[in-house]
Amino acid sequence: MLTIDNLEKSFKKNKALDCFSCEFEHGIYGLLGPNGSGKTTMMRCICDLIKYKGKIDCGGAKIGYLPQQFGMMKSLKLFDMMKYFATLKKIPTPEQDEEIKRCLELVNLYDKAKDKVGSLSGGMVRRSGIAQAILGDPEVILFDEPTAGLDPEERTRFKTMLKSIGKNKTIIVSTHIVSDVEAVCDKIVIIDKGRKKFIGTNEEVAAIASSKAYLVEEKFEGILSGNYYIKDRITRNGENYLYVLSDIPIENSIAAQANIEDGYLCALKNI
Repeated sequence: MLTIDNLEKSFKKNKALDCFSCEFEHGIYGLLGPNGSGKTTMMRCICDLIKYKGKIDCGGAKIGYLPQQFGMMKSLKLFDMMKYFATLKKIPTPEQDEEIKRCLELVNLYDKAKDKVGSLSGGMVRRSGIAQAILGDPEVILFDEPTAGLDPEERTRFKTMLKSIGKNKTIIVSTHIVSDVEAVCDKIVIIDKGRKKFIGTNEEVAAIASSKAYLVEEKFEGILSGNYYIKDRITRNGENYLYVLSDIPIENSIAAQANIEDGYLCALKNI
């Protein structure tokens, strides 16, 4: 278990984390929030890369981390680069080759093991970062925007990999893309302005927007009132509609089936 209690971090006058508290048990968690909400800062605090106020307790567990910005020495071959990471992680030398092979195969990069890092595409470098994060089979794994730069096939492969390694581990996937978390995460933690807004299952997040999602004919936009948010503009049967999230019923509207993204937006917008 990873426990975070009253975590605070400021950069000059900007408060990146504001009394953030959460308990992460075994399972896959989606850390969902807009850019600048504190996701990356929280992960860096967990890894003890920056000073902070509050308490973080991972029970002495090994931590694997994919930072948002990940780079490697371009002159080295990928396998040698992974050997470097394995040595830093104090993986016994006789076990390193097999462990590197396992991790590179999981991200579909073992065929590139002898290629120089400088010859790899941006997506391959990102997948290499995922491989080094799981190297050594850590009990706590933090992925910061792991699918950035991956094509659709590799995004799917990443989600499949998460499911395969997620047992008896605590995995946190930080993103602002709802589709990255809804298919694989056991729970979603919504963070905004450094504070925890909500934690729950996919169904519980979607339920935040229950009876708050409406399709409204575009011609009625001028009469919208109260606390509402226009999520989208769509066309149905030749008619233009607004997809609106509102905390009060909207006349002349059609009720829509709320989804996870609706619940996430309602949490952020206090709808």
